[in-house]
Amino acid sequence: MIELVNETVDFLRKEGITKPEVGIILGTGLGKLVDEIKIEKSIDYRMIPNFPIATIEFHKGKLIYGEIKGKKVIAMQGRFHYYEGYSLSEITFPVRVMKFLGIKYILISNAGGAINLDYKKGSLMLLDDHINMIPDSPLRGKECREFGSRFVDLSQPYSKILNEKLLVIAKEKNILLHKGIYIAMAGPQLETRAEYRFFRSTGADVVGMSTAPEVIVANQMNIPCAAISVITDECDPDDLKEVKISEILAIAGKAEIGLIELFLSLIEGL
Repeated sequence: MIELVNETVDFLRKEGITKPEVGIILGTGLGKLVDEIKIEKSIDYRMIPNFPIATIEFHKGKLIYGEIKGKKVIAMQGRFHYYEGYSLSEITFPVRVMKFLGIKYILISNAGGAINLDYKKGSLMLLDDHINMIPDSPLRGKECREFGSRFVDLSQPYSKILNEKLLVIAKEKNILLHKGIYIAMAGPQLETRAEYRFFRSTGADVVGMSTAPEVIVANQMNIPCAAISVITDECDPDDLKEVKISEILAIAGKAEIGLIELFLSLIEGL
């Protein structure tokens, strides 16, 4: 793995991606933040050695390097999921690459369904913790000490400092930002009524199909991270409506405006 990471890092440096400070992973329907980047380099995943390829039609599959608010950033316009057939080590490979390129922070977005029925679609939730139900670990396999400890402490997976900054920004900008627990599932099928009832009993607030693997690796590599869910549907098992992907994308696109404001202000203050 370390040889593959180094090969990818060498390629990207030769392409002019040299000193990113902030890594960004953009989730389903959440790619407009790229419009705020003063782009210096855009590379299709297909052109990057050892990178997985985004197989979801609404994930662009580009690595973007440039500047936001005076900070150099590297953004994944499209992420990878377990349900696409990738291993968790493949899914989290870009996080390792971004760390070796020099990032000091990582910001993550995702689309999720509200289990907490006080959360309405179109609102945002700051991840305070997560429950990982994806049946594997990105740390499984031979130990590589260059990446950090195999036995990663996850008592505080999301940075308290970054989260506190985001909550202050949300209050200042009058953006509704819930704080709660995300439960990560393998997907790609959506959940049954009985599953939503079970998730609620675990204390989870929002369910999705990503983020937890990347956060685990970020913690292993000592990258402070923050993540925000855009709530695209309401998962009420007593009144469960059929969900259409087109509606999820439309809601994500509208709610992304607040997400972009939060991330831009946070990056500016780092």
